[in-house]
Amino acid sequence: MSQSFDIAVIGAGMAGASLAAALAARGGAKVCLVEGEDAPGYHATGRSAAFWVESYGGPGVQPLTAASGPALHDLGVLTPRHGLTIGRAEQRNEVAAFAQTFRAMNVEVEELGRDEIARRIPGLRPQWTYGALEPTTCDIDVARLHQHYLATARQAGAQLRCRAGLRAARRAQGRWRLDLADGSSLEVGILVNAAGAWADSVAQMAGARTLGITPLRRTIAQLVLDAPVPEDLPLVLDIAGGFYFKPENGRLWLSPHDETPSAPCDAAPEELDIALAIDRFENVVDWRIARVEHRWAGLRSFAPDRLPVYGFDAEVEGFFWCAGQGGFGIQTAPAGADIAARLLLGEAAGAVDPAPYSPLRFR
Repeated sequence: MSQSFDIAVIGAGMAGASLAAALAARGGAKVCLVEGEDAPGYHATGRSAAFWVESYGGPGVQPLTAASGPALHDLGVLTPRHGLTIGRAEQRNEVAAFAQTFRAMNVEVEELGRDEIARRIPGLRPQWTYGALEPTTCDIDVARLHQHYLATARQAGAQLRCRAGLRAARRAQGRWRLDLADGSSLEVGILVNAAGAWADSVAQMAGARTLGITPLRRTIAQLVLDAPVPEDLPLVLDIAGGFYFKPENGRLWLSPHDETPSAPCDAAPEELDIALAIDRFENVVDWRIARVEHRWAGLRSFAPDRLPVYGFDAEVEGFFWCAGQGGFGIQTAPAGADIAARLLLGEAAGAVDPAPYSPLRFR
C-alpha cells in the first residue's frame, strides 16, 4: 500500500536535506526525503572541499553565498580562513578585473602585490606576482551542516527513506505515484528533483524535458608534506581556474580544478588528474610532497549557464527543480533552500530574487 505525502524530495544530499528542513520547519506540509544510497550525503555533499568564498561560482552565485553567510555563522559551521586568488605577471589585468567585479558587489577584496602574497604563502615561486585577498573566506564543517538539516527535517516530521532510489514516476489526477527501489511506492502532490548528478535522469522519469544539467568530475588529493603545513595558510586559488589548495588538519587538500564530463556515477579519481594537480602545485610553491595520503573525486552538476535551478517546471505540473548547484551548493545551501521553499509554498520572495534561477529561463 502506498504512503501519502504532500511533497517528495528526491535526493538527500545538501540540496535535498536543506530544502526538506526548510519545508518541514514551516509546518503544514508532509514531506518525504528519498535517497538511493545507504546513507545521505554519499556523493557530492560528502566529497566537498568545504569552503565559503563569496566570489566562488561567479557574480550570479554571489547573492546566494552572501545571503547564506549569516545563517552558516549562526549555525557555528564556519571557521575563518582567508581566501587568496593569485596570478602571474601577465595576469595582472585579470586579477584587477576580478577584484573590481566583486568589490562592486560589496564583497571585501584587497589587491596584493608580490611581497604581500609571498608573506602569506611561504616558498611561493617568483612568477606569482598579483593577488586578490578575501578576508571573509571560511572553512565549512560540511558534515555538521548536513546533519543539522537532516535532524531539523526529522524533528519537524519529515520522513527519510534510504536505499530507495526512484524507479518510476507517473502523474494522474493531480498526484504523483512514485515507485522506489526498495519495493515501496509513494503518492505525492509535488515531486522535487534534488538529485544532483541524476537530475536530468529524474526529469526523464517524470516525463519532463531535461535542462542539460551536466555532471563534471572534480578531483581532490590529500597530501602529506615534508614540512608542516602552516595552519594560517589561506585557501589559495588560481585566477585562471587551474588549481586550489588549503590546509586541513595538518595535511594539504589540493585540486587541479578539473571539470571532466561524466555519466552520473560513484566518481573515482584518475591518476592523470592527481599527477596534473601535483605538477600545477609544484609550479606554485617549492614545498616537497612526502606522499599522497588519500584521493577522491565527486560530481559537480551544472546547468548550461552554470547557475542553479529553483522552480516549477514549465510544462509538467507538480514537478519542481532544485538542481544544478555546481561546486557552490554547500556554501549557498541556506539561501537556495529558502528560495525553493518559498516557491514551493507560494510565499513572497525573500532576501534573494529567485528569477535568475528559474527553470523558465531555458524555455
